[in-house]
Amino acid sequence: MKNLSKYSFGIGDRFQRQGIAQLQAIVKAKELGIDITPVWNKSNREHIIIGSAPLSVLKEAVEAVNGLDWDDDYYVDADHINLKTVDGFIDNSDFFTIDVASYIGKECDKAEIEYCMDSCSQYIGELTIPDIKDSFRIDKTVLKDIADKFLFATIKAGEIYRKIESKKGKGNFITEVSMDEVEQAQTPIELFFILLMLSNQNVPVQTIAPKFSGRFNKGVDYTGDICQFEKEFEEDLLVIDYAVKEFGLPDELKLSIHSGSDKFSIYPVMGDLIRKYDKGIHIKTAGTTWLEEIIGLSKAGSEALQFVKEIYYDALDRIEELIRPYADVIDISLNHLPDKREVESWNSNKMFHTLQHIPEHPDYNKDMRQLMHVAYKLAAERIEEFSILQEKYSDILGQCVTENIFERHIRRVF
Repeated sequence: MKNLSKYSFGIGDRFQRQGIAQLQAIVKAKELGIDITPVWNKSNREHIIIGSAPLSVLKEAVEAVNGLDWDDDYYVDADHINLKTVDGFIDNSDFFTIDVASYIGKECDKAEIEYCMDSCSQYIGELTIPDIKDSFRIDKTVLKDIADKFLFATIKAGEIYRKIESKKGKGNFITEVSMDEVEQAQTPIELFFILLMLSNQNVPVQTIAPKFSGRFNKGVDYTGDICQFEKEFEEDLLVIDYAVKEFGLPDELKLSIHSGSDKFSIYPVMGDLIRKYDKGIHIKTAGTTWLEEIIGLSKAGSEALQFVKEIYYDALDRIEELIRPYADVIDISLNHLPDKREVESWNSNKMFHTLQHIPEHPDYNKDMRQLMHVAYKLAAERIEEFSILQEKYSDILGQCVTENIFERHIRRVF
């Protein structure tokens, strides 16, 4: 059976040109004694927007691994797939992020609800989870509410898993279950029963991505109550540890943090807690590589800087179209976006520091950064020009990508 290592990073790449630069950051971590498994991920939504196919992600991963003589594990993630989209990924992926967020709260068959209630009934009363200070009062009403909310989603996870298994074979891929792109955070006790339901569905989940309190917006820092996040994260770690023993789930089951790039304020919290309990973690960094490419082009100046400016101008004109698919993970204040006339006068340094995620820099603009994060579609529409610039300034772009993943992400977590 394929087993995901203790630490892993999802290194998404919109345009499949930075695989070596991404892997170089993982190599640098290994040289410091931090073993991280790289997982190249790209969602169906991103493939549609760019016009790419899952095979391109596999090719990028293989080229990077061969280019750097990487002899440890690596994976290719079919990111955020469901029953409608999974088929296109099966041949070229060995890691599947089963996204059940859209199934949460959907009505379930009455017999299924009753079976679920029976399977959970042994936990009625005071449920105590080791190392969590307060016990949880469980009654039939609590169980019914949790089943009504999550049972249908876990049944669908089982269907998707079995569809993959029928093609890939048992034990030949990593299974993640994702439920983060919803409005309400799941409580630790809800996570406990979700894991029970997944066990009932015989889903050998190795990573699970719950929704936490606060905002995990694309490309910018966490917004929310850090103390509350710390409490949820710690209790989720302990719930998982207990659930593995209770339900016979894979020993390597761990938390997955989606939209995990750039969450600088909570990295120390996560790092401290996974070390405290000796637990693993999977962090998805996705679109941060695309951002580093345009930051690198800004740094290069000349026609590369002009290209970045033009992408921004188009993004202003098409802002509603660009943010619509990412409405749940974007918060942009339109009043804080500079207009075209202002940006026209910017030099390379000004654009570079405005977009680079150094929050303490006076030029940094998180609203402009978020808009550019979702503007990769515009570069795809000018792919020939963009590709020429990527090739011409590959050293600068690669340096930005490696430094971002290693210095601002890996070092801060581990």
